[in-house]
Amino acid sequence: MQKELIEQIEREIHAPVPVALSKEELRQLIDTRVLNISEEFARGFEFLSGMERTVTFFGSARFTEDNDHYQMARLLAGKLASFGIGVVTGGGGGIMEAANRGAYESKGYSLGLNIVLPHEQKENPYLTEKALFKYFFVRKVLLAYAAEAYIFFPGGFGTLDELFEIITLVQTKKIEPVPIILVGDGYWKKLNSFIEKEILGKHHAINKEDLKLYTMTDDVDTIVDIVLHAPIREQD
Repeated sequence: MQKELIEQIEREIHAPVPVALSKEELRQLIDTRVLNISEEFARGFEFLSGMERTVTFFGSARFTEDNDHYQMARLLAGKLASFGIGVVTGGGGGIMEAANRGAYESKGYSLGLNIVLPHEQKENPYLTEKALFKYFFVRKVLLAYAAEAYIFFPGGFGTLDELFEIITLVQTKKIEPVPIILVGDGYWKKLNSFIEKEILGKHHAINKEDLKLYTMTDDVDTIVDIVLHAPIREQD
């Protein structure tokens, strides 16, 4: 089933797009795409619906196992999994692999939401359950869906995009307050300083209370305590 899905998605990715479409052809193309997106959302929500408590890990896919952040994510995920908390990632390498690996080694739930690309993202081998997606935005919504906490390790543009989207969802009250934890003080400290000095202090583009929307800490026990005391979110 997984192989057939990959082949189907790859055919769609590489399928030629007509240069000119009639109104009817355009309508059919739109209807087909909307249906595919709807089905992908439904499949993803069903995949996650069986988990009562989860935490989502974000971070660079480029870190190898000798990297300090990789080792920290592996340790933290293992401790969370030992308390019965499901660990959710994008299913790839780096921090994703480290978190899934920690959960897997603790015999916990290790979930991966992978993406099919023209040059396929390599799936890490530490997943107890997995789902595959074509659309980045569907996968992104599902990674942010109803987790009890979000843990961000250092990463690239994608990690920062995901961080600020979740912060914005909480800030605008589109989702209820949820722990957003930034791990890796040396990485996040300068960004936090920019937020405080430029975004808040100089340009007044946020409120002072918005600085409380996230927590920076490298202490594993503190992070575990925050997650364990986070309220269970409703999956609505």
